[in-house]
Amino acid sequence: MVRRTRRLGAFLLVIGLVAVACGGDDAASTTTGGGTGLSGQIVISGSSTVEPISARVAEAFEAVNSSVAISVDGPGTGDGFVLFCSGETDISDASRAIKDSELETCTANGIEVIEIKVAIDGLSVLTAHDNTAVSCLDFGDLYALLGSESVGFDSWADANALAAELMAVDLGGTHAPYPDAPLVITAPGEESGTFDSFVELVLAKVAGPRDTDDLPRIVSSPNDNVIIEGIQSNPTSLGWVGYAFFVENQDTVKALEIDGGEGCVAPTPETIASGEYPISRPLFIYVNKAAAEQKPAVAAFVDFYLSDEGITAVGDAGYVRLSDEELAAWVANWESRTVGKVD
Repeated sequence: MVRRTRRLGAFLLVIGLVAVACGGDDAASTTTGGGTGLSGQIVISGSSTVEPISARVAEAFEAVNSSVAISVDGPGTGDGFVLFCSGETDISDASRAIKDSELETCTANGIEVIEIKVAIDGLSVLTAHDNTAVSCLDFGDLYALLGSESVGFDSWADANALAAELMAVDLGGTHAPYPDAPLVITAPGEESGTFDSFVELVLAKVAGPRDTDDLPRIVSSPNDNVIIEGIQSNPTSLGWVGYAFFVENQDTVKALEIDGGEGCVAPTPETIASGEYPISRPLFIYVNKAAAEQKPAVAAFVDFYLSDEGITAVGDAGYVRLSDEELAAWVANWESRTVGKVD
């Protein structure tokens, strides 16, 4: 039984019906691993953002491979790589590309890494659903409100002077002045790839030589549901999560539009896929090559993940699918067992 954090009953019903409908198809049987006598355990850990995708794929795979037990956990991308590079997991979910330092650790420990991009996400900057005082922010606004120079800001309005400084040197902050309202920030912690991505894609572009590593005012959590609860419970809150967690909770939280220099853009599947939404990012899985070679169930699972049946989990989890052409390129990368990061 897969360990997971959300109910997947409806998805499994659909997969079950597909499996029944295709039961006599030899090609489908080969793709899913059905009837091959696969058994054993597969251990997956890492990004809480990618976890919902991998959990859905694992549920569907187990439905036709009942002798395979798959565990899926989401402590965070960084923590997942620590486990992966020490040989404790077969597959690592990641909401950012593996860092060179992590890859070096894997290599030093004899772990050969196969990188596979599986989806596209749009980091969603959220506030409480009924907060009408703010609708759009640019990167300068986000640095003024969330960056390391905002230490001690208890109100949105406390960031006005910093935003004015940024505007004076053309670094943004164009949506100030901000409301005189309490500012409570709930967001991912440093163990999270979602934290790293936000710093890289947003804060570092404004900060330049400024320090972006220390963001002390954030109430951090590795659990996206805890972050959502924190944003829901504060009427003038601020934070960010992966797009799927916004979609799942959009009745109680609001996604702010983001201005990356081309005007305010809301996160939607279309704007994320096109790159028009300025905080789009790739999502990955990383496979231990030796595990894929020595454990037939691991290789069959990754085959299934990238198949037409498995990849539907991306949309079901609320993320954006790769184009057919890009997916085909990553399938080829997997089938060739190409080791290392793909530029």
